[in-house]
Amino acid sequence: MMAFNSFAGAPLRRGALGLTAAAAVMLAGCAVQPKGPGTSVAATSITAQTSRAYHGRFAVQYNDQNGQTRNAYGNFDWQENGDTVTLQLRNPLGQTLAIVTSSPSSATLELPNRQPLNAGNVSELMQSTLGFSLPVEGLRYWLQPSAAPTSRARTTMDSSTGNERLKEIKQDGWTIDYLAYADAPAVGVKRVNLVRAEPPLDIKLVIDQ
Repeated sequence: MMAFNSFAGAPLRRGALGLTAAAAVMLAGCAVQPKGPGTSVAATSITAQTSRAYHGRFAVQYNDQNGQTRNAYGNFDWQENGDTVTLQLRNPLGQTLAIVTSSPSSATLELPNRQPLNAGNVSELMQSTLGFSLPVEGLRYWLQPSAAPTSRARTTMDSSTGNERLKEIKQDGWTIDYLAYADAPAVGVKRVNLVRAEPPLDIKLVIDQ
């Protein structure tokens, strides 16, 4: 696990550019899980809200094709309208790294000074361009926070604050740890870590607004 700091000054490695574009595709959904540890299929009572916007920071640790550990840092702006998500990724200096657009029928990845890349969905696009894919659909729910309704999940609630907030989700080979929530009057997740053992991938997110 890597330390989550030095966002403003940490340079991006050249080899991390492509992964940075994928690793921050951190999108949202909704729903609340039952109390205590449990295994269940997540509820499908999705809210009627169809537009969401996030601004935040990310840090990613992964292994490249040679098995070397790589780190990437940056900022992101994300806009969701219905089933379509547009995500802009920037390096710590504010320069655009990539723009990702995802919908149920197609996905587009735009990199600076290159023709847009297209695929049937985000997973196909990431797999063909980066050699791996991220659980984009799961992430849309996990950032709400909620387990995705498409597979079984183990959830743990944190009652220490008296708010019965979601503390952890284990789903589809991922462990999602909720480290902090926004203080009132703001609502929602503030800091969340996502870890996958195989292939190794460690994602840390701070949502600023």
